[in-house]
Amino acid sequence: MYGVTITDLIRKMDFKNLTPELDTEKIVVSHPDVNRPALQLTGFYDHFDNERVQMLGNVEIAYLSGLGKDRRIAMYDKLLSSKIPCLVFCRNLVPETEVLDLCNYYRVPCLLSQKPTSDTMAEVIRWLKAELAPRISIHGVLVDVFGEGVLIMGESGIGKSEAALELIKRGHRLVSDDVVEIRKVSEVTLVGTAPGITKYLIELRGIGIIDVKTLFGVESVKDTQSIDMVIKLEEWDKNKEYDRLGLEDQYTEFLGNRVICHNIPIRPGRNLAVIVETAAINYRQKKMGYNAAQELYNRVQANLAAKRE
Repeated sequence: MYGVTITDLIRKMDFKNLTPELDTEKIVVSHPDVNRPALQLTGFYDHFDNERVQMLGNVEIAYLSGLGKDRRIAMYDKLLSSKIPCLVFCRNLVPETEVLDLCNYYRVPCLLSQKPTSDTMAEVIRWLKAELAPRISIHGVLVDVFGEGVLIMGESGIGKSEAALELIKRGHRLVSDDVVEIRKVSEVTLVGTAPGITKYLIELRGIGIIDVKTLFGVESVKDTQSIDMVIKLEEWDKNKEYDRLGLEDQYTEFLGNRVICHNIPIRPGRNLAVIVETAAINYRQKKMGYNAAQELYNRVQANLAAKRE
């Protein structure tokens, strides 16, 4: 199970740390959801998930304000003693001194957000789901071509990096070369990033390592990209039958998600960049409801029907 530190959470969400005495670098969040402990503040702790970030807003604070001070502090004490990772107060609702003392006592960071509770929850959940998503690393090149994430795979030395470089020169953007980290952020979405050590770099055999961002500018690179299509490059085999119509889509699978996949045979003289561009445009066209292969099939069937009449 992956985890993010409270320090990362504070930095990403621009929270204010009301308990600076605590070492937030050692406290880890491993659950992507957030909880508003409304029932818990009434004393009901059945099915309480104490691994989640706990967040308080207007409703919770209004309820607690209606309680006597002793009762209110007792409710905070029970919540903070349940080993939660942190407690976030939204809408700049600064907690009482006694609450901060309890946070320090139980080693629970107390954080402050200026944003509304719903907005804060949505941002935290979105970020945590991305950071804590299942992930794998694969050998390949990921590029953004006309807004579509194209993952180019194939044997080492077959020309993946060279194809990516040509695509960059044609105005497209590099996400990662050689190693792509893939995260499953939802049941239908895979997101690819580059490892920090190889970010913006491409290896070209015979030349070495080049920095794409430095050579071609910031518009030539991108930090993350959804993976919409896979192109597998392979040596041309004259004895193998290759798909020439594309009536039936082929798929490959990563982390349980299926992605459209094309096997492209490589021969001298084939312009890989143009092929990848065309595949990306054709994929977008299919998403918009037009399939050229199906159109050809319909024309052939109509022509045969006309001849039979």
